[in-house]
Amino acid sequence: MKVGRSVKCVDFPCRDTRRTSYVVPEARVEPADISVLMIAEAAPENLADYYYAGVDALFAQTTVLAFQDAGVRVASIQDLLNRGVYLTTAVKCGKTAYGLATATIENCSYLLEKEIALFQNVKAYLLMGDVAIKAVNAIARRNREPRPIPPGSTYKIRGGEFIFRGGRAFPSYLQAGPSFFIEKSKRRMIAQDIAAAFEVAGIS
Repeated sequence: MKVGRSVKCVDFPCRDTRRTSYVVPEARVEPADISVLMIAEAAPENLADYYYAGVDALFAQTTVLAFQDAGVRVASIQDLLNRGVYLTTAVKCGKTAYGLATATIENCSYLLEKEIALFQNVKAYLLMGDVAIKAVNAIARRNREPRPIPPGSTYKIRGGEFIFRGGRAFPSYLQAGPSFFIEKSKRRMIAQDIAAAFEVAGIS
């Protein structure tokens, strides 16, 4: 299936995003085969940098590198899909500024909720950055579910056992885009979180 056929924004209410960079994954995927779901922040300003735009796309390059850091032998996003890893963003449009309004994250969390619901066999959720964490917490709050990720800095809460929709949730740092190269310590922690998610999902 193609997720973009089931998950669509129709009214684009957010003022701090670029509608021209709206994107929902269009890669062919078998939902039953997905055991790890990685959620990053927002779509790139340039859609040529999106995960599924090709091997030269910035999001693809930094994400593949993050998995390689974790000891996963992959060379492309398709390799990750083949291993049962699905990649998406919490916000489906690019940003107009550095941050995103709480209302924007809340609005887009409705789309993310529909997207997550397509994958019934997820054992590990990699939440890459504060926006992804806030979006998942918003979904849980709206449905009167326990808050998956507690308040606090990612550095302090990493490594805790958090549950979301029956799977382990791993709060981590953003791996998509140029910020991945900035801090080596965060890059090491991202690799640790990916490795832990693979262990939970039973992916060798």
